[in-house]
Amino acid sequence: MGTSVIISAVAGERDAEQILKLQYLCYQSEAELYDDYTIEPLTQTLVDLTAELGRGYALVARLGDEVVGSVRAVVDEGGTARIAKLIVHPRMRRHGLGGRLLAAIEGHLTAELAAKRFRLFTGHRSETNLRLYRSRGYATVSKEQAGPRLTVVTLEKEAEAGAFAASA
Repeated sequence: MGTSVIISAVAGERDAEQILKLQYLCYQSEAELYDDYTIEPLTQTLVDLTAELGRGYALVARLGDEVVGSVRAVVDEGGTARIAKLIVHPRMRRHGLGGRLLAAIEGHLTAELAAKRFRLFTGHRSETNLRLYRSRGYATVSKEQAGPRLTVVTLEKEAEAGAFAASA
């Protein structure tokens, strides 16, 4: 590829539209895995997504002008950062972009928002997600039956002392 992928903060409404389209594309495989096409990432509206972006922090990965990845998070008053919706365009998977996005948001949340720990969740059949999170130091802290075909696995890790924002 002649252009490199750049990770940066969400810039505006245009990013929100691209994130929503990418989210819809990326969550098709999750919906198929659990035979449930009513999951929130597939039914979220642009208005809802824009509001969600306004309540927390989000990063996008761009290849030129195209958003090819994204991740969102919020930090609660106790210092727990809840990381959500880590997405990477299917054609960009298996090149380390998901790990780069995860490291970048962890670095920002630690340096700028004083996060003490990170928490995220995924479905029990989402082996690729589980493998990534475990390789990055996350450990399972709970499992909750969310329906007849889905068990939600919550993973957590402590923030590293002295961490700094990852350069993108």
